[in-house]
Amino acid sequence: MQGIFFINERKRLFGLSINESIQLQKEALFDFAENKKIQMVKLNPYQLYDHYTIPHALLYDLKLNKPNLDCLVMYSLEVIEDFIHFYPARWILLKSYFNEILTARS
Repeated sequence: MQGIFFINERKRLFGLSINESIQLQKEALFDFAENKKIQMVKLNPYQLYDHYTIPHALLYDLKLNKPNLDCLVMYSLEVIEDFIHFYPARWILLKSYFNEILTARS
């Protein structure tokens, strides 16, 4: 199974600091991916990380590459809720590139 990982670098989870929240998301996602045998795909060879941190950049790369991907993996829907709220049409378009949206934490 191939997927893209999304980590929100601005969301504070459970009252943790930003750095602790990022680390929590990374650990949960990589453990989840290992258990589910998800291979991380990097669409843009120039991006700094193996994961995406900006939904708009992810959508741009998806439109440009038109990949066939199994899943978008994130810690929880809470980490992308602002994007969903402010850009509902873009969220629907972003979701359309994946067979499923998976969360490491329900």
